[in-house]
Amino acid sequence: MNGTLKGRVALVTGGGRGIGRAVCLGLAEQGALIAVLARSADQVRETVEHIGGSPGEALAVPADVSDPSQVEAALTAIGDRWGPVEMLVNNAAVVWPLGPSADVDASQWAAAINVNVTAAGRLSFMVLPGMLARGWGRIVNVSSGIAARPAAMLRANAYATSKAALEAHTLNLAAELAGSGITVNVFRPGSVDTAMQAWIRDQNPAQIGTALHQQFVGNYRQGTLLTPSQSAASLLRRLPGQENGQIWAASDPP
Repeated sequence: MNGTLKGRVALVTGGGRGIGRAVCLGLAEQGALIAVLARSADQVRETVEHIGGSPGEALAVPADVSDPSQVEAALTAIGDRWGPVEMLVNNAAVVWPLGPSADVDASQWAAAINVNVTAAGRLSFMVLPGMLARGWGRIVNVSSGIAARPAAMLRANAYATSKAALEAHTLNLAAELAGSGITVNVFRPGSVDTAMQAWIRDQNPAQIGTALHQQFVGNYRQGTLLTPSQSAASLLRRLPGQENGQIWAASDPP
């Protein structure tokens, strides 16, 4: 990147660990002003501490993306500190509930959709007026390869459904905003060594399915998982550009 993100106000959800933290650190190296949002206040503070020696600045905004009042308060805090959000990375997501669909609690299924889809849409709609007023903005929604291969994660219906819906939302919004100076894109991070992956490996194979459990354990043991930094680097190099309505993948060539 060439410094075009210096001084830009960025909001990264799920920024307390994993890919979200790596994106925050990468943005900080470019001199961006990063609001780190996640439910865990401790993890948010840790990310901010990591950014301490970087050219950029960081603000801790602990919040639950599924709670509109907390999101509104977070945006107010960001606005009071730096002004409107210019870059939004919707990274926060959950993989639960896992298990046979006939046994899944419908309220948990709906709660997952709320976190993975509704919250991302809500945040995007809330920051859009400021972006439109400036004629510049970047929105990236972090998805998953499961959106292209829904049958690849059996007993993960909520996750598969949410990522497919998130991509449809992204591409529709991108088409609406074409020519506005605001780009909206999908990022598929690949298989990354994150807490979510570890959580799946720790689940009872009888509950989530032997095939799914073996798939995640096998990827880990084979050493094929990307680091969060490797995955985030693929997103960060494309963020300043003009591409709109694209599905980016960590495996795309530089």
